[in-house]
Amino acid sequence: MIQTTTRPQFLPLPCDTNYAEHAPLQTSCTGTEIWTPIIRCPAPFAVEFFKKAVEQLVDHPEYNSTLILRSETLNDVRKDAEMLPQDLAYCDLEGYRPVRAIRRRLLPRRPGRDASLEQTCVFYAAADEQDVASLLVLTPLLKVGEALPYYHPAVRRLAVRYVRNVQDPSGEESEMPTLAHGILLIEAVLPPSGPTPPHPPDPSSRLYRTCLALLDTVHRYGWGALTHYRKRVHHDMLVPREAYQDLYLVLRERYKHLVSQWKEATDPTKHVFEDVGIATFLMLFWKATYGSRDTSIEPDVDRGDPADASTMPWKNWPRPPGGFLDLGCGNGLLVHILVSEGYAGRGIDVRARQSWSHYPEATRKALHVYSLDPTCYIQQYSSLTEPEGSTAYPESSDDTRNDVGTDFFKPGVFLIGNHADELTPWVPVLATLCDAAGYLSIPCCAWGFDERFTRSSTSTHEEENTDDESAFIETLNLGAEGTRKSQYSVYRIWLARLSRWMGWKVECEVLRIPSTRNWGILIGRERLCVEGDGELYKERAREIVGEIVRRGVFKTRKPEGKARDH
Repeated sequence: MIQTTTRPQFLPLPCDTNYAEHAPLQTSCTGTEIWTPIIRCPAPFAVEFFKKAVEQLVDHPEYNSTLILRSETLNDVRKDAEMLPQDLAYCDLEGYRPVRAIRRRLLPRRPGRDASLEQTCVFYAAADEQDVASLLVLTPLLKVGEALPYYHPAVRRLAVRYVRNVQDPSGEESEMPTLAHGILLIEAVLPPSGPTPPHPPDPSSRLYRTCLALLDTVHRYGWGALTHYRKRVHHDMLVPREAYQDLYLVLRERYKHLVSQWKEATDPTKHVFEDVGIATFLMLFWKATYGSRDTSIEPDVDRGDPADASTMPWKNWPRPPGGFLDLGCGNGLLVHILVSEGYAGRGIDVRARQSWSHYPEATRKALHVYSLDPTCYIQQYSSLTEPEGSTAYPESSDDTRNDVGTDFFKPGVFLIGNHADELTPWVPVLATLCDAAGYLSIPCCAWGFDERFTRSSTSTHEEENTDDESAFIETLNLGAEGTRKSQYSVYRIWLARLSRWMGWKVECEVLRIPSTRNWGILIGRERLCVEGDGELYKERAREIVGEIVRRGVFKTRKPEGKARDH
């Protein structure tokens, strides 16, 4: 019995002519094909877990190659060999019978550089055993004159095989006598240009390195299946992966030129592709969220030329009825992408960045230097009693307007807090007070309402020791930090509780962006139901603001630079 969940050491060995413990595969299809053993390693799991490992390998080829975006299943048949379609190009292999056949299309991550490729993935079971797959054969399907794309190894067929109860053929005692249930083998039908069988490729060759990585993946997947490995982080909870990837590729091509034109001192590759990813996510989330809503608020957006709908369908996609507002928009790139794609919205920050003046006019008009004071937002409500002598409120009647009268926080606006730092905890409060359509908050640095957040931070909105608290935390998709061991984990739980206290149904997503801080609270699809049309939650928000005012610690950052230029 295995006493540890630590993965055993991966011990690969090249297959050579002296390795005769198991004969190579023998096939009788399409004339004479010679299989060449390439690499092997001990398998610390039973054949049942091999089946799960290769199924995951087929479902997610992108996990084993950064050049592959994903695969699309064209056909999936789970029948006896006699009933498998002939166009799936499976082989008759001695001692094996096919039990499942998949035809898939591999999609490259860079379509402009690599072509897509159709491939068959046939699962085989040993002829004298039940229908537990112990062999996977991958066959690329090429038309006459076509060449294999770079991401596919230069083989006619590739097989991953599990063989039961194999001892080390060298005769030496195994390093894992209690763990080696069998052996994993990778074999291939090499093209005519390859080495003369049965000699395997050189260990320094690209083919051998590819097979080594593939074997390591199967070894890791099989061990994970054995130990009941469960992913702690789940992507694509709110937006389908396929739709996200397809739109991301389009937007990346449209904005990749900004990497070479970057005006800031920060890393252009990270910031450009991170904001392209966030914009992609928001466009698809808005499409799914606001598509079926009946709202009396007119969308504030110019959809542009109707002819654009054929090449840019998102021009006619649903969107927040009040546009978007990016709080602490920084370099303004996210605002630029969304505005350029036809979405109405604005970005505010306490200072203009160098990039702002280089954007097109439409983007420049959407960027504003503005110092937001959340404590002034409730001046219009008489329910708050100001402390005697308080100077917390300016003379203006509404601090949500800028110097030209633009109302940033109009009803139906969608708030964005992307690494908004000090404004992060204010996002759900402001969203509640202004009847926002929703918000996305991607926290980075941990801030409370008026000071740095610490583990000892307490607030009236926290609902401790509720019966469903553990279940609620489980839904937050916190990943490996899903406990209270790190301050960042505690902070995210605190933000989620705050959002719930403000009456929002909390949904979380781990975004596909190049950042370690890619966890976001996504709000907007549903409010928590309560009598009084949400006035209870507004009163809670006003109480939080009132508490912060009475503390007297909050300091509004002043605009920096030439604020009136924007």
